[in-house]
Amino acid sequence: MKILPVLDLLDGVVVRGVAGQRDSYRPVESCLVDSADPLAVAEAFRRQLGLSELYLADLDAILHGTRNLELIGTLAERGFSLLVDAGLNSAASTRAVLDSGAAAAVTGLETLTDPALLGQLVNQWGPERVVFSLDLKCGQPLTAISRWRNVPPLEIVREAAGLGVSRLIVLDLAQVGLEEGLSTLPLCRQIRRELPELELITGGGISDGADLQPLQHEPVDGLLVATALHRGRMTRDDIQRYSAQ
Repeated sequence: MKILPVLDLLDGVVVRGVAGQRDSYRPVESCLVDSADPLAVAEAFRRQLGLSELYLADLDAILHGTRNLELIGTLAERGFSLLVDAGLNSAASTRAVLDSGAAAAVTGLETLTDPALLGQLVNQWGPERVVFSLDLKCGQPLTAISRWRNVPPLEIVREAAGLGVSRLIVLDLAQVGLEEGLSTLPLCRQIRRELPELELITGGGISDGADLQPLQHEPVDGLLVATALHRGRMTRDDIQRYSAQ
């Protein structure tokens, strides 16, 4: 299981995401670094925790359509491997993110407007470089696609896999930052049983390093973590003991 630190980026700084209530997001306060500057936070993840593969949620792009491409490029130049969710809704926006240096572009259910586009992106750049994020809120699909609004999330995953998706993020925004445990695990188990070939990444609710131990027996290939890292509740020793980088 790979630990992926999260950079939630808003107004050019790293913020602490809580329950998807983006209007209330504030610059992160971290025991790792005395700064909310994204370069400083990323370097702290690498220096103090040994983590250089990051998940970057570009909320400026998701909310306002303004992508932080220069920052993505700078992070890539400094040797970080980035999964970037930047509100992708076209081939052009996906190309811009990948050309800026992202290792993979995340196509989020929240901003996807047409399932056919997901298939097109996977076809164009390959399943390693296009990751699909199953965005949920309180267990329900977070989507503008009418035929996906009231269907079980597993049905959306089936369709995404049929379009060529091989890497999947399962994230319930209502649980982010609350440290109440992974509400997505039952769904991840269902997905693994039915589609065992998918790489599964999840997150939202991890409180400390002890949470990693039971996840060794769960169908989780990658884990998105932020709050537990910034509060010092997940250490480098925890990561080395329970995760594979």
